[in-house]
Amino acid sequence: MKYLFLDDERVPSDVTWVHIERTTEWEIVRSFNEAVDWVLKNGVPNVISFDHDLGYEAFDTNEHGIVVVTDSTECKSGYDFAKWLVNYDLEENVFPKNFQFTVHSMNPVGARNIMALLNNYLRSKGK
Repeated sequence: MKYLFLDDERVPSDVTWVHIERTTEWEIVRSFNEAVDWVLKNGVPNVISFDHDLGYEAFDTNEHGIVVVTDSTECKSGYDFAKWLVNYDLEENVFPKNFQFTVHSMNPVGARNIMALLNNYLRSKGK
């Protein structure tokens, strides 16, 4: 089984407010782009744990080789990744039969949005 943990700061052992599998080797991705790249390379995992707020993601390297922030706008969220996953499955039918998810986000509105989107989509697929 494959497990994916999407969070810009935390690791699975930090999450104590919702149940997530503790005995599993989680693949940790820190951004929307990392999550998309991981899925495209490895397939949709059996289990995903979502954070909603993924911080900032606009960096570049200056002429001295130092990584600097180039844009201070917020990057795509865990909800954006959930929407991408649904669209990807609609096009490619790639969700595993035993697909499961949890949302460990501390953002209550963002968490509800991710849960509603994925629960409704999975219900429509008959899962």
